[in-house]
Formats: sequence, C-alpha cells, structure tokens
Amino acid sequence: MACINRRDVGLLVLRVGTGAVLAAHGSQKLGGWFGGGGIEGTTAAMEAMGFHPPKHSALAAGLGEAGGGLLLALGLATPAAGAAAAGTMAGAVAVHAPAGFFAMGGGYEYPAFLGFTAAAIGVTGAGRYSLDHATCHVLDRPWVVALAFAGSALAAAAVVGRRAKDQAARSDPEAEGA
Repeated sequence: MACINRRDVGLLVLRVGTGAVLAAHGSQKLGGWFGGGGIEGTTAAMEAMGFHPPKHSALAAGLGEAGGGLLLALGLATPAAGAAAAGTMAGAVAVHAPAGFFAMGGGYEYPAFLGFTAAAIGVTGAGRYSLDHATCHVLDRPWVVALAFAGSALAAAAVVGRRAKDQAARSDPEAEGA
C-alpha cells in the first residue's frame, strides 16, 4: 500500500483552492461569469483605472487570473502558472495600493494574498498529485521557474510603470512633451 504524503495533499488543497479562486475571478473579467462585467465591462474599468490600451489590459488580467488559476488547480506548468497569477496580482496590488492595505477599505490585502500564494506554489511546485508529476515535470524545470518569474516581473513592472506614466502625464500636461 502506497503511503499518502501529507505535504503533497496539502499542496493539492492549496493549489486547487487558490487556482479555483483565481480562475473564478478571471472568468468574471473574461466571460462575465459570477456577476462579472465580462470583457466589455473589464475594458471600461481598465480605461477608468488608467490602463492603456484598456482592452489588452483587460484580456491580460483575465487570462493571467483565469488561465493561471486553472493551470495552478491542475498542477500543470506550475512555475509559469504561479508567475502569471502573481504578476497579474502585482498589477492589482498597484491599483489598490492608494486605498491602503485592508480589503474592507478597498486596499490590496486580497490581491496581495492571492499573489503571494500563487508565487509560493509556483516556486515550490505542484506536488505528487498534479499533472506536472504525471508528465514527469516536463513543464516544471528549474529554468522554467526562473524564466517565468523574471518574465512576469518584467511584464508587471512595464504595465504598472506605463500606467503611472500615463497618470502623471494626465495630471501634468507639460510632462507629455518630456
């Protein structure tokens, strides 16, 4: 009889729970499921928040959450999934940061928690009860971890930096020419 490894069961529970929350959150943005605004509503929200181009930003956020969440839940390409979800949540943290930390006041507590959890799973790996394990970790190599997190960090920094630059230009018309 094979021994059940509690660490792997814990990773399964954490992965599926976090992945399901992220996938549901992203499906609100992409398909309007669970009371979400769909791509049209998310595009309008992205534009109002200063993200340009807004439709590309809406698609990136929805895919990072829904796609990253689904892959995390399945335990497939776990480093890339964790990086995608963490990078997307870094953008959400930047949006909510002016409201402070706690979610009750509109702060970044919730996206920070999801981002850190997704990142931890991406770095730790999916565990034995995963598609990564079933496929002999073909999409879960050390270089994939490094590449995925570096790419996600660069993408998040570029998006947040562009938004900050656009907001600064709107508040200071002379800065546009700089």
